[in-house]
Amino acid sequence: MLEMAIQTQNLTRKFGNLIAVDGVDLQVMAGQFFGFLGPNGAGKSTTIKILTGLLAPTSGSIELLGVDFAANPVEIKRQIGVVPEGMGLFERLTGREYLQFVGRMYGLDRATTQRRSEELLDFMQLADRPKTLIADYSHGMQKKLALAAAVIHGPRILFLDEPFEGVDALAAGALKALLARMTERGTTIFLTSHVLEIVERLCSHVAIIHKGRLVAQGSLEELRAGISGEAGSKTTLEQIFLSIVGQDGTERPQLEELSWLM
Repeated sequence: MLEMAIQTQNLTRKFGNLIAVDGVDLQVMAGQFFGFLGPNGAGKSTTIKILTGLLAPTSGSIELLGVDFAANPVEIKRQIGVVPEGMGLFERLTGREYLQFVGRMYGLDRATTQRRSEELLDFMQLADRPKTLIADYSHGMQKKLALAAAVIHGPRILFLDEPFEGVDALAAGALKALLARMTERGTTIFLTSHVLEIVERLCSHVAIIHKGRLVAQGSLEELRAGISGEAGSKTTLEQIFLSIVGQDGTERPQLEELSWLM
């Protein structure tokens, strides 16, 4: 029987009268490349912050790798990696200094931290600027460094919040190559992205959140089976997404209503 990597029950987060996450029941098996989708403001980033311990849920429970998060937060955090949307890098350090700091914080010994830092800098093509501060990195370089820091300790679950946003094709290729290597090793990857083509190419399973509620969850094949496309054509993830979250018409741009575009 496959191990459950992420499981939530009735996960809820309120901000005053706003219910940002509303009774979400997630199930992610170990080793899956899992896409978590939704319109802006649907609750994606809030859910990731709860799953990684950056926010406490208002109610509900979380188990990661079969361990209750509330009872064993430190144990779980040792086994997960996170690339948050804002990255949160220490910009007055060099890339090498930052990776060595993160490795030591995860409890790696000095020799292992040094070796893995050098390997990651080479892999991410960041080794040729050893004295450059992170503040002087391009956005793509910072994304690659953030991912390197998230994987230096060999996490069993990796959370990625919009990892390809603002990244050029070369940097995106390096990130995808590293993620492919990790899934081959059995790492569970939990990805949010607005670029549906990337999600469709990388992910085997998807969940869709809309207005705080989970409205779809399953493999891409299962979701396609529930959506009828044109005869002889393969239903795309974009078609699935629009069919599910755009049923009330509020998520589709109503360009015909703009008089100055008529």
